[in-house]
Amino acid sequence: MTGRGMVFLFALFTFISTLLGGIFALRHKDKMHLILGFTSGVVVAVALFDVLPEVVNLSRQFQVSFSSAMVITAVSFLFFHIAQKSLLLHSCEEEDCQDRTHKHVGVLGASGFSLHSFIDGVAMGTAFSAGTQVGLVVALAIISHDFSDGLNTVTILLRNKNTRFQTISFLLLDATTPVLGVIFSLLFSVSEKNLLYLLSFFTGFFLYMGASDLLPEAHHQHSSYLTMFMTVLGFVFIFAVNRIITL
Repeated sequence: MTGRGMVFLFALFTFISTLLGGIFALRHKDKMHLILGFTSGVVVAVALFDVLPEVVNLSRQFQVSFSSAMVITAVSFLFFHIAQKSLLLHSCEEEDCQDRTHKHVGVLGASGFSLHSFIDGVAMGTAFSAGTQVGLVVALAIISHDFSDGLNTVTILLRNKNTRFQTISFLLLDATTPVLGVIFSLLFSVSEKNLLYLLSFFTGFFLYMGASDLLPEAHHQHSSYLTMFMTVLGFVFIFAVNRIITL
């Protein structure tokens, strides 16, 4: 199989993995507090164990100040905080208008996850361009995380009262964007230095969505030791995946 054939094969696997994660969340939405607990752990752990270490490595590689990268992370965190709170502070007394405001928040979060999936596809295509062995490691890491990406996308939409049609539409978008990212990487050259800045941005996004949105909502819906355990399980799951991939 040619290099391009291999990268598209793994892009197909990311599509399937994301769909499976989303379908799981849709089928078990009656356990939303547990899914929210797990998802919040996953999202924060991805930032700490996956994205942030890559930012550190790229900072050293390109001799970019790590503090500069963290400024981008801080700006990203504040951007999503301001965007979300601005939507929620939208003054409206009618029930349906409040519902629409929450739906906009869900769309904002799901769009962020989809954009990150696109960057994953770009990273995978770029990695295969650097060599088959590097590409395989990056592809396996992305595929293993994409199940949780689908889970995250569906969870953030259902948590904000979006319709089933909107949820499925964004799930399909999130599943498709890694494939589009691979195609983009083959058509256009993307430097790893630019990926550094994008990854710094998504570190802030994941930290905000996990710690400031999903986790408080999980305990607001049903505060229990089981919900707490699911959050810890989300951390352990991502940590274990990263350890296995880097062996």
